[in-house]
Amino acid sequence: MCKTDVKYKRILLKLSGEALSGGEGGILNFDFIAEIADVLRKCLAEGTQIGIIVGAGNIWRGRQGGEMDRVRADSMGMLATTINALALQDTFIQKGIDTVVMTAVDMNAFAEPYTARGAHKALEEGKVVIFGCGLGSPYFSTDTAAVLRAAEIQADAILMAKNIDGVYSADPLKDPSAVKYDEITYKEILAKELKALDLTATTFCMENDIKVYAFELKDPMNIYRVVKGEAIGTEIHR
Repeated sequence: MCKTDVKYKRILLKLSGEALSGGEGGILNFDFIAEIADVLRKCLAEGTQIGIIVGAGNIWRGRQGGEMDRVRADSMGMLATTINALALQDTFIQKGIDTVVMTAVDMNAFAEPYTARGAHKALEEGKVVIFGCGLGSPYFSTDTAAVLRAAEIQADAILMAKNIDGVYSADPLKDPSAVKYDEITYKEILAKELKALDLTATTFCMENDIKVYAFELKDPMNIYRVVKGEAIGTEIHR
């Protein structure tokens, strides 16, 4: 393994379900996922260990079924994250990346049960670890799952791959006067009521001094650029 200077030795990458669709309107764009895999292989070759939390917005989001029970709707979302995790795993393995899927809900026929110790061991062995089922509990988003898993695996930073190129003062798709932040604190996010992370995740990061980088995934090489320490997107810190 060729190791060079990388800023982050261990990352938690948050991929939204929408990102996995590649913006094509379908459920999964495997060509785009393969591009992500190529970039992650490059990061691994330079010594960065990688955990991934995956969302499910490409398959299921919230209470899509009208007046559904919240617990049941969230359970469907957790199952959908596992579908995405297995899709990532399959593409990564085809690309020569040893990959483990761990789920917060036991489904031993498809994935390994999550433990922090097991995740640490797999990461140290150079495997990509994909965390499915969020936290395994309703009412908690994959944002919250990402920040908790990042703390548990002692990640140097969370890389929040989004559909826009950072954190803005308003939705830039709706407000052309929205201003992009190069960096911002969690207190400012809370005070300005920005939607960079959900409230629970924002508070957790602030209390535990976790760094987050929000950036655009349209070019998957942005993952590598952040790992190398390039100033792209928005740095969120305490």
